[in-house]
Amino acid sequence: MLDVRPVGYVIGLLLLMLGGAMALPLGADLIERNGHWPVFAETGLITLLCGMSLSLACSNGVRDRLSLQQTFMLTTGVWLMLPVFAALPLMIGATDLSYTDAFFEAMSGLTTTGSTVIVGLDHLPAGILLWRGLLQWFGGIGVIVMAMVFLPELRVGGMQIFRSEAFDTMGKVLPRAAQISGLISTIYIGVTVLCALCYAAAGMNGFDAIVHAMTTLSTGGFANYDASFGSFQGAHEYIATFFMLAAALPFVLYIQLAAGHARPLLTNSQVRAFFGTVAALVVTVAVTLMLVDGYRFERAIREAMFNIASILTGTGYASVDYMQWGGFIIALFFFCGLIGGCAGSTSCSVKIFRYQILFAAAKAQLRRVHSPHGVFRARYDGRAVSEDVLSSVMAFFVLFIVTMGVFSVLLAMTGLDLVTSISGAATAVANIGPGLGPIIGPAGNFAPLGDTAKWLLSAAMLIGRLELVVVYVLFTPGFWRT
Repeated sequence: MLDVRPVGYVIGLLLLMLGGAMALPLGADLIERNGHWPVFAETGLITLLCGMSLSLACSNGVRDRLSLQQTFMLTTGVWLMLPVFAALPLMIGATDLSYTDAFFEAMSGLTTTGSTVIVGLDHLPAGILLWRGLLQWFGGIGVIVMAMVFLPELRVGGMQIFRSEAFDTMGKVLPRAAQISGLISTIYIGVTVLCALCYAAAGMNGFDAIVHAMTTLSTGGFANYDASFGSFQGAHEYIATFFMLAAALPFVLYIQLAAGHARPLLTNSQVRAFFGTVAALVVTVAVTLMLVDGYRFERAIREAMFNIASILTGTGYASVDYMQWGGFIIALFFFCGLIGGCAGSTSCSVKIFRYQILFAAAKAQLRRVHSPHGVFRARYDGRAVSEDVLSSVMAFFVLFIVTMGVFSVLLAMTGLDLVTSISGAATAVANIGPGLGPIIGPAGNFAPLGDTAKWLLSAAMLIGRLELVVVYVLFTPGFWRT
């Protein structure tokens, strides 16, 4: 019988950390003297007590290593349980949300999706705004650790190709994860502080600089204003673009850079492909804006860079309502969101390396067709790609498209129009943030959707953030019999 105590123990510890983190927005409300601090005191106490009870109840089952089944359960359980408690301050606090809306907002935060149901962000107390930023910041660290430690271990979606780069994590998963997360946390905190200082130097007030730095580095996209990043222009957009792109690079390369090895960051195949994609998209959008809409050069480049970086990395900030830019750019942005950043980063969606492997496999197959007696292998970054990686990547693409299609149909069954259903499913599964259309586009939000649609989108965010297979495997009978 599967022993779930190690899973419960780790989840309990993380709930303790989540409850302790509620002291930060509590302090922000005390400083602001807005009278909302008791909300975080109450919900923090509830979360601490539940986390303590769960960890104590499961402490006698702690082991040095987790089995494969326990690792799958832990990876899914963490992202499922944390939003349950993270939603409490949003429900009880000044937002006055229903639990459905609060859970949607918390899931969107922790999965760094960035979709929101809150209207009137400009007038919310500091504690709630800081809590939203913290959720995305915590989610960003969790995503990196998951991508560098757990997913290569679980052979999910071709991620096993990065096992050697992720410090050979076979075996003792938890101790190795703790070691790697320590290195990541140091870099992550340092770059977040640097981002906040840059925002402040460009004119943001201290509070906005801190919150937006957290949601930029996590590529989450929660902003303190209903206008998203439209409240800031000029230098702020350049700063945000730089740090969004930096957050979409593999953090293992930053660890190597800190150790004095800069060459991998400059020669990595995935990084080169990512920046090549960014450059091509920015030039296309900027030229279109200048020729069709009459934008001046600097404005066209700035807004193209910012919004392409935001959608491509899955951050979800919007500096303008790009639904007004015409059908070509809207369609381009839709497919841009399905690309994503690099593996081992805070970014979301399919990821660049999977497209590289897919194209390499297609190229090898074409060569086999015209030279049937030749021996051709798909290659990635100079190395031959194994069959298990190829099959894993192919399976991921199929599952991604099928998942997006199923959720599109389910959303349409709730009464949503075609554009909202398809873009809503895509933005949730790919963890992008805003969708398309007048309801959930960059000028709207997800508040008008019904409760059923919000629960469906919450499930899609979880499935997409965990790279699909991690969740789906729990529903196979063989998993529980192993």
